Amino acid sequence: MEQVPSADIDKVFAHTTNLASCNLNTKVLACSNDFFASADNLLTPTPAISRPGVFIHTGAWYDGWETRRHNQDPYDWVVIKLGVTGSIQGVEVDTAFFTGNYGEKAELQAIYAPEGSGITDDQIASPSFNGWNTVLPVSECGPSQRRAWKIPYDAQNPAPYTHVRLLMYPDGGFARLRLYGHAVPPPPPNTQSDTVEELSSALMGGLVLDASDQHYTPASNIILPGRGKDMGDGWETARSRGAGHVDWAIIQLGVPGSVSNVVVDTKDFRGNFPHAVRVHGLVAGNGAPTFENPGWVEIIKGDKSCQADTEHTFDAENSQVFTYVKLTLVPDGGVKRFRVFGRRA
Repeated sequence: MEQVPSADIDKVFAHTTNLASCNLNTKVLACSNDFFASADNLLTPTPAISRPGVFIHTGAWYDGWETRRHNQDPYDWVVIKLGVTGSIQGVEVDTAFFTGNYGEKAELQAIYAPEGSGITDDQIASPSFNGWNTVLPVSECGPSQRRAWKIPYDAQNPAPYTHVRLLMYPDGGFARLRLYGHAVPPPPPNTQSDTVEELSSALMGGLVLDASDQHYTPASNIILPGRGKDMGDGWETARSRGAGHVDWAIIQLGVPGSVSNVVVDTKDFRGNFPHAVRVHGLVAGNGAPTFENPGWVEIIKGDKSCQADTEHTFDAENSQVFTYVKLTLVPDGGVKRFRVFGRRA
């Protein structure tokens, strides 16, 4: 198990998805105790915050999972159901703002138990369940800091998981759990082969590879399920000043496919939506998916005008099978969601 320096965590796992995010429908099934602060906070996608001097009925307010003192068992635990089946490349335990009350050690266990496996969520959530596999052995944490570890990973044959259990030795608080990896695309629908699916969705294994600017919020938000709750869970760039400026994001589709239509949603962006958008596609084998690659071809023709707080749908005008897509904002601004619908190859 290789520990990753805290300053390098975001860089090392830049091309992965945080599977332990409530934005991907990941949820807590059960925990041993969360007297001081809810275990649900572990799955918050944004960094933990601090509210010094704020007290609630049980004590000081904390943005994380905090259990009682004096645990009589070796550890406290929380069982989590992933919103999408995924393979894990890295584990992060963040103890932000937990100083005299942080959990001293962490262990992560996992299991693959999809629907139809004969193992129910109730069984997995039970403290007596013994079907767990160790992903991260017992590892030291520290006060108010990010600790992450690379997990042995076979890219050709990645191990899929549906549930995880985080153990905290012996008790205390963790702010966030982040599981860096890749969503495993679901099998093709058991219907006709021309079924239209959301090829770009993070739930299908879609991944934002790069973006020109992520000053306010990350571009990875645009492939999340649902329409979100406010401007903070979209993608917003800084204001541009130069002539001819554009901002862009490159997405690897969860599965290659031919595109039928795209949706550009500017929900909650009212005074800061882009004037227009462009959408291009790139076929695997036509070079690296960089902004300058000459192999990009238009999926929709020309610039398409946008409006505030609107879900725009544009029909595709290219029937090729694409592996990557590029969304360009003219000249900048914010987009809530970008959805590419089509038929998998």
